[in-house]
This record gives sequence, structure tokens and C-alpha cells, in this order.
Amino acid sequence: MTELNLTILLAGVVAGAAPIVLATLGETISEKAGVINLALEGSILLSAMAAFAIAYETGSVLAGFAAAGLVGAAIALVIVVFSHYLNQNQVAVGFVLTLMMRDLAYFLGNSYSRLQGPQVDPLPIAGLSRLPVIGEVLFKHNYPVYLSLMLTGLCWWYIYHTRQGLQLRAVGEHPRAAYARGFNARLRQLGYAVGGGVLVGLAGATFSLSTKPGWGRPQGSEGTGWIALALVIFGGWHPIRAAIGAYLFSFLQVMGIYFQAWFPSIPAQVFQVVPFPLMIFTLVLIHLAQKETVFNRVTEKTWIRSVQAILSGPPPAALGKPFRADD
Repeated sequence: MTELNLTILLAGVVAGAAPIVLATLGETISEKAGVINLALEGSILLSAMAAFAIAYETGSVLAGFAAAGLVGAAIALVIVVFSHYLNQNQVAVGFVLTLMMRDLAYFLGNSYSRLQGPQVDPLPIAGLSRLPVIGEVLFKHNYPVYLSLMLTGLCWWYIYHTRQGLQLRAVGEHPRAAYARGFNARLRQLGYAVGGGVLVGLAGATFSLSTKPGWGRPQGSEGTGWIALALVIFGGWHPIRAAIGAYLFSFLQVMGIYFQAWFPSIPAQVFQVVPFPLMIFTLVLIHLAQKETVFNRVTEKTWIRSVQAILSGPPPAALGKPFRADD
């Protein structure tokens, strides 16, 4: 029976969560600006395929990451153009795109299926990687993992502690008021949506060049886009809370590997599926925590109110509502 090594477990959680964190942060930025990118699932798959194909052809993982970022940005740009300039529904456009991009990824990537290609090398940080426990957990990874860790704090700082972050929240909450103060709300929404799309593309590249190297059908990232969308809600549109949700989901996935060894009589597919309904259950609890009737019932219990405050987080007021100055 496999023994549980806590250090190895935590290191695996941090590494496995990297692409989920990147996708979740990208969607958080986009939705904070008022744009729903429902094409996350297809975007991650197509980016993963593009990253592996370009890295395979050029021998450069950096070229693969660059290509994936461009793919993610292009898909986000299509959503903004159709919703803001062609008056189409963001949710409908995103849903159609995710199905189209998924099939396109499998079709274009067919010739690269199951090939042995380049992948990101580990990059331990000198000195820090030798620290007990924390060195193994945080400082013996590769640069996509380090990027996911740094961006979590950077996004929080940018959104809540900079003038630009205030403007980002303004166009997501009250784009007309932002426009009245001289901001080009539509252009800012486009820019942040495309920027978020770049992070989603990098998430796809992290899958095919690091977390689950290679390309195939299935690739291994299926379902991640939907989970990232759920985690944005889980985190109350707050980057740090959303990232914590990503690490929680990764923990459930890693623990599934141990459970397979501990309970061999239970089909392995059960442990692979369990993280998904658990995340849905958590979202249901969060939804209940945000209801006014529930809030009124727990007003006398301080600790419950504290937990509720952590779980609660209203969506941006203009989410999914394209701004048009001439309306």
C-alpha cells in the first residue's frame, strides 16, 4: 500500500494546479472587466495542441508557449468582437466557440498524436530548493509553475492596489460611469479579455508541455475549462480565492491517485470523477451562503458569518452586458 508522503503530495498539488491557476486567473481578469469567456474548454485544448505542435516542429518550448498565448488571445478577441461590435450574445458565442475549437484541436492535432516531443525542464531555484519541506514544495518546479504562483499575487495586487486595477473594476461594474469619466470602456474590456485569453492559452501550453506532456485524444486537460469557470465563481471573482480553489481541486485529483492504491477494489474511474461533483457541491454551498435568507439565519453566529463572508462574492454588475456608448 502506498504511503502518504506529505511533502511529495504538496509538491504534486502545486505542480498539478499550475494550468488550472493560469486559466482561472485569466478568466477572473476577463470577468472582472465584464466579459464572459465561455470558450475556455476549447481554448485550452486548441492552445495545448498548438503549443505541442509548434514546440515539436521548432524544438523550442518557448515558441510553443508563445503560440498558445496567441491562440488564447485570438479566441478571446473573437468573443469580444462578436459581442461588443456585432451585438451577439457572449455566452452563446463562447459556447459555440468551445465546441468548434475542441473539434478543431483534435482534427489539426491528429498527426501529432502520441508523438514524443519537447517538454519544459525542471528548474530548481538555487539555495531555496534545499530548504526543508518548503523547498521541495515550492522551489523545485519549472517556470510555468513559478509563473502561476507569481501571477496569483501579482493579479491581486494589480486589481486591488493600483489605479489601473481600479479602472478595470470600474469598467466591469459601471462601464457607463467609467465612460463618463473619460475611459474608453469598450477598448479596456477588449484589452483585458484578450489579456485573460493569453493566460488561458498559457494554461493549455502548460498541459501539453509540462503537466501532461504530449498530445492525443484524450489529451488529459478535458474538463479543465469548465472547472476554471466554476472556480472563478468559487473565488467570488477574487484572484487569490480562485487560486485557492484551483489548489483544492488539484489536491482532490492527486489524492485520487493515492486512493486508487489504497482501495484497489474500487474502479479507478470513480476517483478520477469524484473531484468534479465535489466542486459542484462546493459551488452549491457558496450559492446558498450568498442568499439573504441564509444570511439572516446566521446573524447570531459570528464564526458562521465569517465563513460566509469568505465564501461570498458578488459578480461584476456589468458581467456579460456589452457596453455601447450610443445606447
